[in-house]
Amino acid sequence: MLAETICSAAAAAGLGIAAVTAYRKRYLTAARIAAYALVPLGLVLTGAVGWLAGTAFSPVAWLGVGLLGLSWVLFSTTRRMERRALEKQAQEDPAIPGSETAGKQSGQISPGRRGKPVKRSKQSTTGAAAGGDDFSDVEAILKKHGI
Repeated sequence: MLAETICSAAAAAGLGIAAVTAYRKRYLTAARIAAYALVPLGLVLTGAVGWLAGTAFSPVAWLGVGLLGLSWVLFSTTRRMERRALEKQAQEDPAIPGSETAGKQSGQISPGRRGKPVKRSKQSTTGAAAGGDDFSDVEAILKKHGI
């Protein structure tokens, strides 16, 4: 009940400020202030404020929030542990496709490095250009921009 009263008073005050602003011939600003002022009134009329107030002071709702947080912690922890186990297994057995050594040999991004490409030697990049792929115009643009 108190939250609804406060929201209604804020809406009335905002509409009053919008009226004064419109009197000063600043119509665009007045319309924007009126739009902001009508938001709390709309929330009261839809019942969202009452639901939020009831939820914020409910121990059952906070228990649910705590359980959701615990669930998120468990998901992220198990995923991190699984990723570490896969990385350790990939380091031990280089024959696994997707391991770091297989990725280095093919020049792909290794799964444990997330977005950091493995550096190649200059000979492999110039050899590809000499093999029929002409990227000289692309290289010139990149050099022009300092990349």
